[in-house]
Amino acid sequence: MTTISATDVAVGTELPEQVFSVTRADLVRYAGASGDFNPIHWNERVATDVGLPDVIAHGMFTMALAARVVTAWVGDPGAVVDYQVRFSRPVVVPDDDAGAEVTVRGTVGALLEDDRVRVDLTVTSGGEKVLSLARATVRLPR
Repeated sequence: MTTISATDVAVGTELPEQVFSVTRADLVRYAGASGDFNPIHWNERVATDVGLPDVIAHGMFTMALAARVVTAWVGDPGAVVDYQVRFSRPVVVPDDDAGAEVTVRGTVGALLEDDRVRVDLTVTSGGEKVLSLARATVRLPR
């Protein structure tokens, strides 16, 4: 694994794009791990009864996918010192073998003090932005 250092990074540096497949089976596994068994994440009837188009992915699951892109880039999950998002749209997960795709792109948006950088993330599914103002502050090694 290559480790990024503070001397390797400039504003505009792009992180490798990643595309994640999200299936209903992933949602069931996440529900078991997180304890979030809200039926909107597994029951189409309940999801549509509350006005959703279909079953949706857990917001924290979507947030975690985006964080994986940052931690893979920096090479150390402990280097992330701050991470925040706003949930703008749900990730709709159809009941088929393909599921939904979540695409994550990242760009260094600012160089900060103490070898820290701000990474701005763009997270989309079905051509729509699903996370807004998604940003991570990362401390890079020298």
